[in-house]
Amino acid sequence: MTCQKFFVALLHWEFIYVITAFNFSYPITPWRFKLFCMPPNTTHDVVLPPGISKNTSDLNGQYEAAVEAKFNSSGTYFSNFSSKPTVHCCFWSEEDKNCSVHADNIEGKEFVSTVNSVVFQQIGANWNIQCWMKEDLKLFICYMESLFKNSVKNYDLKVHLLYVLPEVLEESPLLPQKGSFQLVQCNCSVHECYECRVPVPAAKLNYTLFMYLKITSAGVVFQSPLMSVQPINIVKPDPPLDLHMEITDSGHLKISWSSPTLLPFQLQYQVKYSENSTTSMRETDEIVSATSLLVGSVLPGSSYEVQVRGKRLDGPGVWSDWSNPLIFTTQDVIYFPPKILTTVGSNVSFHCIYKNENKIVSSKKIVWWMNLAEKIPQSQYNVVGDHVSKVTFPNVNATKPRGKFTYDAVYCCNEHECHHRYAELYVIDVNINISCETDGYLTKMTCRWSTNTIQSLVGSTLQMRYHRSSLYCSDVPSIHPTSEPKDCNLQRDGFYECVFQPIFLFSGYTMWIGINHSLGSLASPPTCVVPDSVVKPLPPPSVKAEITVKIGLLKISWEKPIFPENNLQFQIRYGLSGKEVQWKIHEVYDAKSRSASLPVPDLCTVYAAQVRCKRLDGLGYWSNWSSPAYTVVMDVKVPVRGPEFWRMIDENTTKKERNVTLLWKPLMKNDSLCSVRRYVVKHHTSRNGTWSEDVGNHTKFTFLWTEQAHTVTVLAVNSIGASLANFNLTFSWPMSKVNIVQSLSAYPLNSSCMILSWTLSPSDYNLMYFILEWKILNEDNEIKWLRIPSSVKKYYIHDHFIPIEKYQFSLYPIFTEGVGKPKTINSFTQDDIEKRQNDSGLYVLVPIIISSSTLLLGTLLISHQRMKKLFWEDVPNPKNCSWAQGLNFQKKMDIL
Repeated sequence: MTCQKFFVALLHWEFIYVITAFNFSYPITPWRFKLFCMPPNTTHDVVLPPGISKNTSDLNGQYEAAVEAKFNSSGTYFSNFSSKPTVHCCFWSEEDKNCSVHADNIEGKEFVSTVNSVVFQQIGANWNIQCWMKEDLKLFICYMESLFKNSVKNYDLKVHLLYVLPEVLEESPLLPQKGSFQLVQCNCSVHECYECRVPVPAAKLNYTLFMYLKITSAGVVFQSPLMSVQPINIVKPDPPLDLHMEITDSGHLKISWSSPTLLPFQLQYQVKYSENSTTSMRETDEIVSATSLLVGSVLPGSSYEVQVRGKRLDGPGVWSDWSNPLIFTTQDVIYFPPKILTTVGSNVSFHCIYKNENKIVSSKKIVWWMNLAEKIPQSQYNVVGDHVSKVTFPNVNATKPRGKFTYDAVYCCNEHECHHRYAELYVIDVNINISCETDGYLTKMTCRWSTNTIQSLVGSTLQMRYHRSSLYCSDVPSIHPTSEPKDCNLQRDGFYECVFQPIFLFSGYTMWIGINHSLGSLASPPTCVVPDSVVKPLPPPSVKAEITVKIGLLKISWEKPIFPENNLQFQIRYGLSGKEVQWKIHEVYDAKSRSASLPVPDLCTVYAAQVRCKRLDGLGYWSNWSSPAYTVVMDVKVPVRGPEFWRMIDENTTKKERNVTLLWKPLMKNDSLCSVRRYVVKHHTSRNGTWSEDVGNHTKFTFLWTEQAHTVTVLAVNSIGASLANFNLTFSWPMSKVNIVQSLSAYPLNSSCMILSWTLSPSDYNLMYFILEWKILNEDNEIKWLRIPSSVKKYYIHDHFIPIEKYQFSLYPIFTEGVGKPKTINSFTQDDIEKRQNDSGLYVLVPIIISSSTLLLGTLLISHQRMKKLFWEDVPNPKNCSWAQGLNFQKKMDIL
């Protein structure tokens, strides 16, 4: 922008009063105009535009203003205007060269200023002025520049602009009163460069703005004639943006740009460009209403320069400044486009113009290569013009990086040679999965996506974009032309996380990932999500777990979460409590159900249970598992059975009495369900009937056996009751003499296992089971015993047996009628002892034999080497002999 300047000429002795009449205003034109003010009959060489007379009496035109002066040495104002001289002012522009001033007395409102009369009468005043409205339609700007031909000394110059905007829009507004004007100071950013800025409300762009300039210097005030303008008629747009040139598929040069901002009217554009090639040089200037211009065919090895400016299309306006010049240079081989960025599965095409030694090659003679390693089939060629060849790649695959190269090089070649220039093809897989989840409170939706599955392109940026529809999703999601960006944060797991809050539950959010690169923009396949369909409910609250009393089932109960209000299905997982729980899963599809009872193998242990939920229609996600609930171990049933027991008998032959001591092991949890508070021994005899004795938690009980038959039963009692299934043992004098065990043998396998076998004789009694009893002889250690089924004839005993000790083994047959006579042995079977001794000798001999064999084999190998040296002398190496130096022993030689 040309710097605007303004000068006021001054002398120091005599003064005049300058009076301007405001009977009418000059309408400001949407271009640069000049304001001339000169004394009458001026003959000095004043700067005037060509075609305008220097004598004001010759000027004719429509717009006029008069400046009248009266002289006085003291600077006193005289009211007698009959003989006052008149100063003439004229507005002039390139578009309107008519200018005239009426010199008669002008009635109007007067403003007084002191000006050196001599200089003013000789020179007058001459200014360049240009005013416009900025493109943002908020600021009115005026620039001023003085055009004196002779250089005059400039004093402390101040410039003000006085303006007024009416309150009401009128077709023919009245001239404003003096007191209604507002004043703004005009600033000079550089030397003598003045800019005046007036804010204009958007609602008053069509109103008439009245203004005049007030210039002050060293006590001198000059006031310009009144001017008027409608701000909307002098809007000056910003220069066009994004100016670029490209080659079309047909080989023509296309110039494109974009409008700077949104204006309330359409723009026209002036395009000037030049072409400089080896064969020609031309310049063109065109005006178009579109934002692009198609010029002639592009030539290899040429240079193009272009600039664009804009102006209102319909109605008055101001041309914008020219855009920065853009230079476009073509090489000898032209690829258009030179680089393509696309997605997997797309169809892409390259065009080429090939110049060889200042001659453009015919398109029919052009061949195409990929990476100079693979010739592209001619079926993919297409002749676009005489000199434009086209190649198409259908359904392209992702580019495989080759070292630092992340693209495929496409070469356009002459029949017999290829130029070193090539086009670049970037193919990226943009299949990015976006998953979204609405929280259980239905207040926000979180979406996650990762770029680990796609190839990253250096210099590219990724951003989520979305469009929200009013209700639900369309059947086929598509990228909407109007979308909004969404900020996403990278998490530690490599995923990006974006949060939508607040949300519209039933709106359809269509979202995709945009990949922006200097080569272009790509987008992942769009996906549409309705927040109501991706809800992850809150975990079910109030989860409890217990083992039901008497029924013996694991009962798990819960409550339905507050949100969502849909019907829900539930999933239960349970298992034995511990560090690593082996979970079992149970599904509950009844939306009204709030509990489930499950069978478990062990009722006397602690179970952990958790519950989660999901919509019954399958939409959305499973909630998180609830906090675990634990069962409490307690008695749930009466004990399954009473304890197994045996007896020790201490017989007093003198008194003919027997003291029987019952022995049993504590009942396990699985049998006691789940604890034993006490044991009860129940007696039954033919004489005394039945009675019971409580023995507490003891596992030993002694009683006196006095009758011929005495039956005892041991019951286990917990908080629920006494065991129902119990073992009975009858002590009978007659049955103690019944002997059905014919033989008993004991065979030691090792120090921890013993085999016992036996034979039986026929019997008419009902055999229930055996009791096997063993102990170390000659020691007072407690006996050990086992209950063995009646069908077994051989049994393995696992215990810690000391080889040097002697053991006593007794086998008791137990009948329904009582305990029979035992078979007792006090040592191992003799045959087995001898066998063990023989086996131990074998264990000693085998290692000795293996060691001897190894030693013998080594001796034989050493002896073989010594015998070889003894009977065979070493054959000398001929290469070590002096007579064999230089001979090739591998070469065949003829023997004469």
